[in-house]
Amino acid sequence: MAVFIKILQFFLSLSLLVIIHEFGHFIAAKIFKVKVEKFYLFFDLGGFSLFKFKRGDTEYGMGWLPLGGYVKIAGMVDESMDKEQLKQPPQPWEFRTKPAWQRFIIMFAGVFMNVLLAIIIYIGMLSHYGEQYLPTSEVNKYGISADSLAQSFGLRDGDKILAVNGKPVENFQRIQAELILDNAQSIEVERDGQRKLITLPDDATAQLLEHQDLAFISFRTPFIIGGFSDNSLAQSAGMEENDIIIGINDIATPYYQDFTREIKAFRDSDITIVTLRSTDTLSYAIHLPEEAIIGVYLAPLDTFFNLSTREYSFLEAIPAGAKKAFTGIADYWKQLKLIFKPSTKAYESVGGFISIGKIFPDKFDWGSFWSLTAFLSIALAIMNILPIPALDGGHILFLIIEMITRRKPSDKFMEVAETIGLIIVLGLVIFANGNDIIKLFK
Repeated sequence: MAVFIKILQFFLSLSLLVIIHEFGHFIAAKIFKVKVEKFYLFFDLGGFSLFKFKRGDTEYGMGWLPLGGYVKIAGMVDESMDKEQLKQPPQPWEFRTKPAWQRFIIMFAGVFMNVLLAIIIYIGMLSHYGEQYLPTSEVNKYGISADSLAQSFGLRDGDKILAVNGKPVENFQRIQAELILDNAQSIEVERDGQRKLITLPDDATAQLLEHQDLAFISFRTPFIIGGFSDNSLAQSAGMEENDIIIGINDIATPYYQDFTREIKAFRDSDITIVTLRSTDTLSYAIHLPEEAIIGVYLAPLDTFFNLSTREYSFLEAIPAGAKKAFTGIADYWKQLKLIFKPSTKAYESVGGFISIGKIFPDKFDWGSFWSLTAFLSIALAIMNILPIPALDGGHILFLIIEMITRRKPSDKFMEVAETIGLIIVLGLVIFANGNDIIKLFK
């Protein structure tokens, strides 16, 4: 059921993004009185459609191959490679007869609509949900929990993060992104009351990308019991909500992260859990199953930290939403640049449809859905603006050259460029989805 919900969200999001993107091309073409012959969600490869209907000059439909969508604009060399139309005398309602600046707007409109969609989503989310994040200063109450990679860099459990590359990072969840996207060279921490500068290895970015674990550094919290699962071993043994788990046998586990790390060593064995209730220290004997789970939920995050929360009116959300979208564009562009740096090995982490589908949660949540849709809309905009023939960016590049030189590329040149672009795009699709398949068997 969880997989079905992920797939449903993925296709719902993809369909929305494709329709919005293609609508940008469609409406711009209509404004400049260019004939749009087809408007399709997904591809009707082989001429087969799940459904179609015609209204005016345009055939609307849904193809069977869910790899995107397209609008077929009359008189344009596109992925359909329809050469017959280009052999006919140019018509005033064709793309090729319009001035370069109009053709530029038609091609740029798809990317523009995806960016606009992201801004609108963020405005709606900020005005409805507000914005909440965990400040680094709050995490420093208990210090960080460092995994094996973080410890190999020189970080330790309990370190307090002061700065990354010499700059404080207010939002704790941004630290890992700052390390990767800005190719950070150092982290400054407070340890045992002393400031310490940790110099990261030259290949830190490559190691972080290969690691692919958000728990590289995480926050620490005491293990306050916030609730129990059904048939909880801990509840059956006599533990209660608000008890604080402080040990396993003779091993002290003052933090939740210590407990989850240590408990795995006692699979399928008899153990004693030590807790603190008010001022009393209590012990509970249980048999830990192979899953190493005692059926306890950690207390909510706001039990330990004062989360930073800001409410936005609709008017306040407009500039904030635009800023959030453009920050997302900058971040994604930095990620893309990493792929072209062989030293980072970021190309190994490139994923296709399986990776995209996995980022959606197991349960449908509108907040998560819209947040991920905004992110994917930004990703789609940036991928489409790349100067590769067959993508919008390739057409835009040729149009910019035409406007500067006042010389229009020949139809033959555009056909060859489109063919090369299609080969490149197909290769990238195969590479990305091939990475996904390889990861499944690792």
